[in-house]
Amino acid sequence: EDVDIPSRRVLITGATGLLGRAVFKEFNENNWNAVGCGYRRAQPRFEQINLLDSIAVHDIIHDFQPHVIVHCAAERRPDVVESQPDAASQLNVAASANLAKEAAGVGAFLIYISTDYVFDGTSPPYKETDVPNPLNLYGKTKLEGEKAVLENNEETAVLRIPVLYGEVERLEESAVTVMFDKVQFSNKSANMDHWQQRFPTNVKDVAAVCRQLAEKRLLDPSIKGTFHWSGNEQMTKYEMACAIADAFNLPSSHLRPITDSPVVGALRPRNAQLDCSKLEMLGIGQRTPFRAGIKESLWPFLVDKRWRQTVFH
Repeated sequence: EDVDIPSRRVLITGATGLLGRAVFKEFNENNWNAVGCGYRRAQPRFEQINLLDSIAVHDIIHDFQPHVIVHCAAERRPDVVESQPDAASQLNVAASANLAKEAAGVGAFLIYISTDYVFDGTSPPYKETDVPNPLNLYGKTKLEGEKAVLENNEETAVLRIPVLYGEVERLEESAVTVMFDKVQFSNKSANMDHWQQRFPTNVKDVAAVCRQLAEKRLLDPSIKGTFHWSGNEQMTKYEMACAIADAFNLPSSHLRPITDSPVVGALRPRNAQLDCSKLEMLGIGQRTPFRAGIKESLWPFLVDKRWRQTVFH
């Protein structure tokens, strides 16, 4: 029998991470031949590649000859970037620049995942043409990465996105899902940031945008440059925690809103809302309502499932 092997090939870096897993799944389920690569958690599902090893990167790209590369791998924890600046810069900037060169070498369309943290959060919403001014080192390394990929390969797309959540392997994988234990264990009060305005975005939606962008690009070579995508529900962490409590019929009176700007850790922008109209005008986009998305993501981590079953079913 003829086996239908999809002719469209996509390579996904960081395929073991929260976003990378969703991107791999999205392409794989939509008739693309997808290869994912990771590092620490790669085997057995994905290719194990150290993105800092330029020979290994060259080899996989030349062997696989992808039409599209989605570059999800990054050090994306702002406080880790501050404490390990050299390692973060190697991954976020140097590895990205090399990937862009290699993509150009085989004519692959590179989608570089960036962040709303390239903006200082003082005059939202931000269009793609607005001047970046990152407040922390994470934002700076991702902005340098943007510049590096565009300098090495002008056919690249930069996709800036905000805080992500989705199907997590551990609650700590996302700054949104990590709050679940504080919500569930209502016997002790929990302080929650009620200062920074966020736009929680489901990784499934970002994955769909990446695939739609890739498919449009195969038809239209003018698809390149910088794009923004984001959920459209504005929430502080306190409001997200309350929404999570509400989704699972849990109490929220133990959650305490803290309205002062945080004093510890890397500086965060107050409101780095992204204007997504450029992609919307191309007919690209997908948005999962926060309550539906968070319920689906967190249901496996609900501690007391027995009596709550009746609430849902």
